[in-house]
Order: sequence, then C-alpha cells, then structure tokens
Amino acid sequence: MYKNPKSVPTMKTLGAKNGADETTDVAKAAATSCCDIDGAPIISAEPVDFSNVKIEPIFQEMVDFETFSKSDFRAVKILACEAVPKSKKLLKFTLDDGERKDRTILSGIHEYYEPEELVGKTAIAIVNLPPRKMMGIDSEGMLISAVNERDGREDLHLLMVDPHIPAGSKLY
Repeated sequence: MYKNPKSVPTMKTLGAKNGADETTDVAKAAATSCCDIDGAPIISAEPVDFSNVKIEPIFQEMVDFETFSKSDFRAVKILACEAVPKSKKLLKFTLDDGERKDRTILSGIHEYYEPEELVGKTAIAIVNLPPRKMMGIDSEGMLISAVNERDGREDLHLLMVDPHIPAGSKLY
C-alpha cells in the first residue's frame, strides 16, 4: 500500500490556540498507516511507474452477456486462512459468503501472502463454480486476483475491497 499523509484530514485539539496545527493521536496514527481512520485505503497521489510491467493481452474472443451473467461474483469476508499441509502454494480460506455458511476456497497464492495477513479482509470470489478437489479438499469457488509480470517475475495481487462492503454483496 502507498501512503500519503496529506490525504488524511487532521483535527485540532480542543486546547489548540491561535490556529496552532496540533493533530490528535488518532489522526497522527492514520497519517502514518496505509489506511484512514475508518480503515479505508489511502490512495497515493504519487505516480506509479508501470514501464517495467507486462500484462497478458485481452482475449479477442467475445463472450455474450447471457454467458457472462451466469458468473456469480460476490464480496466475501475472510474468516480464517491457513497453509495447506504438504503444499507450498495453497492457502485454505474459510469465507463468509453472506449466507452465514462457511465457504472453503483454496487458492495458490501462498508465495505472495501469509495467511494471518488476510484474515478479516474483504475479497471477491466467484461462488458458483462446481467444487474442485485440491489436495483432498473441496474448493467451492475461486478468489479473484490481478496478475502481471514485473521485471520478469509474476506479480499477483488478491483483489480486496472496502471493508464496509457486506459479505454476500453481488458484483455487477
């Protein structure tokens, strides 16, 4: 995450005199973190250099709207995440899918994330794929990630969204 302390509003303390620019402890903490006081990500005003990034070409084959609309994309809350024993790549996610049923999804992203850093986050998943057995565990969907190549190496970012979006919210 990029941080931009200027994007976080600061508040004067009640005891500030003559327009002194004193900030509260909460505002100071928010200004030095990756998120604002409410936990929303801070977007950097600094330009990002993408000159060394390669992306896959866009598919030329068109998909009709009826086919596309059969995919059920949902916001999911990550309740638990753990490494799958005997696998270097797989993480096992326990997700709140909005129906208050724990949904299990396995994803090969352990190279990019440690399990404990993902708990509590809100991600995006396709929830109407048929279950697929991986390492003896049924995976009930797919988490969505953005993938590109940077400096000759694959770069992956799990798509995470605003924590205020409730589990089960449908994406259109």
